[in-house]
Amino acid sequence: MSKELEAFIEYITVTRALSLKSVNAYKSDLLAIEEDLSRELVTLDTSSLLQYLSMYNNKRTLNRKLSSVNAFFEFCHKQLFTQEVTKLKFAKIPKLLPKFLTYQEILNGLELIEQETWIGKRDYALLLFLYASGARISEALELSLGDIEGEWLHIRHAKGQKERIVPLAKSARSAISEYLRESPFDKEFLWCNYKGGKLSRISAYKIVQKYLNVSPHVLRHSYATSLITGGADLRVVQELLGHASLLTTQIYTHIQKQDLKDTVDVYHPLAGKTL
Repeated sequence: MSKELEAFIEYITVTRALSLKSVNAYKSDLLAIEEDLSRELVTLDTSSLLQYLSMYNNKRTLNRKLSSVNAFFEFCHKQLFTQEVTKLKFAKIPKLLPKFLTYQEILNGLELIEQETWIGKRDYALLLFLYASGARISEALELSLGDIEGEWLHIRHAKGQKERIVPLAKSARSAISEYLRESPFDKEFLWCNYKGGKLSRISAYKIVQKYLNVSPHVLRHSYATSLITGGADLRVVQELLGHASLLTTQIYTHIQKQDLKDTVDVYHPLAGKTL
């Protein structure tokens, strides 16, 4: 291992206090380059580095290697080991469309829930709430009884500490009210476990997985997708979801375009035909 690489490993271990897992990842990435090329990393030019890294076909793996290389050379420049900063561009990874459920698929899942017990009523209310509010599961589990104010939901523990208020559908409010009436506990949090304590993230995941076979976050995507395909303005959806940037919300426009295409394919007389 070159002295520059040793200095970098010491820097991220002591000064930056990165986790052992992160330190080992950096060390593995960078040491492999030195050993494979039998050269000190600091002496390699951009062309040599790119040629070596081109062996990685998986773009996510490649970007991890690039991140390690860029961090190393930024450190070397600050320590005056190099005169110029070597910074390699990351590979572009196409955005995947978020997984979502249709309204009918969600209804089918809700029908599987036996509501004879208060636990069943809680599960039903939780699934309906997540689809009706678009709340992140972390936000939902922090809600107190007072956070539902009439027709509105006040999300105080939002990502990035940005509070927001969103309307909550009547069906979701009714299901929550029935669940609360049947619950045997006086509780601080809206969603509780069978002992009356705060429902955990893993328990919430298991509930959604049991009836819908997806993660809770898919219901958030389903909420946004239903709004977009229904004609909602993108900026309104951004506000409802609590996205800091409209760029994050724009991924749903691909779903809208596909929905428009499917509609034309089904209903337009010229779709799929040649004259």
